[in-house]
Formats: sequence, structure tokens, C-alpha cells
Amino acid sequence: MKKFIRLLNGAALYSLVAAVISACSLLGGSSGRPTSVSPGEYSTATGIEYNDEDGGFQVNDFRGQPEGPNLRFIEGGRTVLGSFEEDVLNTRDNVERAVTVASFYMDETEVANIHWLEYLHYVRLDSSKEFYESALPDTTVWARDLAYNDPYVDHYLRYPGFRFFPVVGVTWLQAQDYCNWRTITVNLKLAEDAELEDYSAAEGGGNQRIPLETGVVLPNYRLPTEAEWEYAAQALIGTQWLDENQTHRRLYPWDGHALRNPYGKKIGTFLANFKRGRGDYAGIAGKLNDGAMITTYIYDYPPNDFGLYNMAGNVNEWVQDVYRPLSFQDFDDLNPVRRDGFLDEEDGYDAGNFNSLITDRVRVYKGGSWADVAYWMSPGTRRYLEEDSSTSTIGFRCAMIRAGTNY
Repeated sequence: MKKFIRLLNGAALYSLVAAVISACSLLGGSSGRPTSVSPGEYSTATGIEYNDEDGGFQVNDFRGQPEGPNLRFIEGGRTVLGSFEEDVLNTRDNVERAVTVASFYMDETEVANIHWLEYLHYVRLDSSKEFYESALPDTTVWARDLAYNDPYVDHYLRYPGFRFFPVVGVTWLQAQDYCNWRTITVNLKLAEDAELEDYSAAEGGGNQRIPLETGVVLPNYRLPTEAEWEYAAQALIGTQWLDENQTHRRLYPWDGHALRNPYGKKIGTFLANFKRGRGDYAGIAGKLNDGAMITTYIYDYPPNDFGLYNMAGNVNEWVQDVYRPLSFQDFDDLNPVRRDGFLDEEDGYDAGNFNSLITDRVRVYKGGSWADVAYWMSPGTRRYLEEDSSTSTIGFRCAMIRAGTNY
């Protein structure tokens, strides 16, 4: 082969290399095998040319899943879910178990007031009055008979100073509606940027689905599963050592068993927004340590090792799952989620006779809030609330699958 190449002059050698490259292009990737990004020009099953103008099978350009706004990639893997904190309530509702969670995306911050106001703006333009009214957060969640929280009732959602504070007073059902709207809106923008005229012109239509086959749209925004949320909060990617070894687990989304920053110029400052004790929400004037008597700026406090802010404290966050105290007994160990009462029906809890609060309409929330003590900031702890209820301590963030991958 070397002797043959030496016999070639420069022009002939260039022609040979070009022919090889062209052949690789026809087949697919540089290895000569087709890939999702480089499928080649001809079918490896039939030999028929793709994208033939005479009715040939259309294979659109694809460069991987587009970047969604505000999303962080969460690399999946094996982990141990469950409460690493002492079970002070003796509920035993999150016993440790090993699972594998597939890679996904999650918002780096909680959904903020400005995001919800943007949503309300477009809902008012495109939807019925009834749906617009159903999308309004319940601002009265701030009201207390024996507290002067009136300013938060009137101003927390709409006053510009609170724009980038987490939205609260939102039910699980409202959060679901927001995820659906965000999916449609983001994908219409991607279609417009990609000049898919048939779909970008459908903006006024509202619900026209843009096929995933186009290669330019995102999968659905949704609430994370409880397993995804807990996995992302643990962020054990930061404890890796050598080959698949983790040096330690974490009680909170950061290293150590303490609540204060042990390093640098911010040594001694709290790492989350929570209630320090009875009547102590922020510290003493002149040195307000956690800096927030209620919620705080969604980018406050250092992010965890996945780049996610406030996975402990600030507001609790809704997740997809229906609550059951013994879900860990029934879960699959790959991408676990509880959608309903399968294998643990609500009839067994006798909620109709007020002997339990557990039904198929109660949803899990996690993470602790500005009004919670530190115990609830451990990722394994869990609580539940009716899906049509809301409080001043629960918000949410969105998640999304990583499409077309096996990890």
C-alpha cells in the first residue's frame, strides 16, 4: 500500500482521498457506519436514496437534542435513594434502596414570578377567560390571621422587586398546565428559528404538535419524578473517586453535615434559605445570615455539583409522584415513578372515612422551604399535599428527558 501511494502524484493522491471521504459520507459517519447525526444518503436496508424528490423517505438533518432554556444536563447513573437523615417522625416512608436513573434535564432554578407572569400574559391572549383565571396563583396563601403578611398578599407576585423570586401559591395541577404551555411555546420558537414555515405559522393555532421527526424540537417539559429530583439534589457526581467509587454520601446537597459554608471569604454563612429555629427566619439585624425572612432570589446560594440552585430550602418543589408511604417496596429499580395507586390502591387507606389523608390525588413535594427547619432539606425526606392545593412554601421547577440516548 505504501509503495502504491508513493507512485501516485499529488493530484492523484488528492483524488483518492476525496473519493474515500465521499464514500464515507454516503455510508454515514467517518467510520463508514451510519449514525443518527450522519445517516448517509442511502438506506442501509433497501439501498434507496433518502430525501428523493419523487416521494423518497425523508431523513431530516439532526445535530442532537437542542438546548432548552434554563435547563441543566443531569448525567444519570446508579444511586441509593432514601432518607440519609434520622427518621425523627418514624414514618419509614423512604427506606434506602438502590436504583438507576437515566440522564435527563432539569431547570437550574425554580420557576420565578416573572416566568409565571409571562405565562399569564400569553394565556390571556390565547385562551379563554376561564382558563386564565384558573392559571392565577393563589396570593392569599400568604395571609395569616395573627400575622401582618398583607404586603406579600398584595405585592409578592407582581411587584418588580420580586421578579426573580420563586412563584408560590401554585397547585400541582397548575404546574402541569405551565409545563404543557412551555413545551408548546419553546418548540414554536425553535420551529421559527429553524424556518419550519408550516409550524412556525401555527403560533396562533396554539396546540399544533411539531413532529419530533423534524429534529429541531424538544421533548415535553414536565415535573421531575421523585427519583429524578432526589438524584439531582444529591449531586453525587461531585463525590466520585477513581472508577465508579464514591467517597461519601451527602446529608444535604453539599458536602459535610453542617449548614454553614466552611470555606473562603463566605465562611460561616448559611448554604440555604431555611428556618433556623422557633421565630428565627433570618438572623439578627446587622448580620442577617441567611438573608431571607421569606423566599429569596432564585440564584442565591451556591449551586450544587450539577449546577442547580436551591435544591435545599427557599421553596419546596412539586414532583410527579402520587404519594404512598411504602412506594419503595413496589418501585422498579430503573427510572422509578408512582403515577397512581397501582399495587397500593387508595381504598386501603380509608380516606373516605377520614382515617387517612392518602388518596390518588395527593402528590409528593420535596426540598424544604424558607419556613421549614433543616431536617426537611435532606433530599430523602418527603411530604405530600392534595394536587389542587397550594401554599406559600411550595413552588416547582421543570424537567425533561434526554431523548435518543441509552444512558
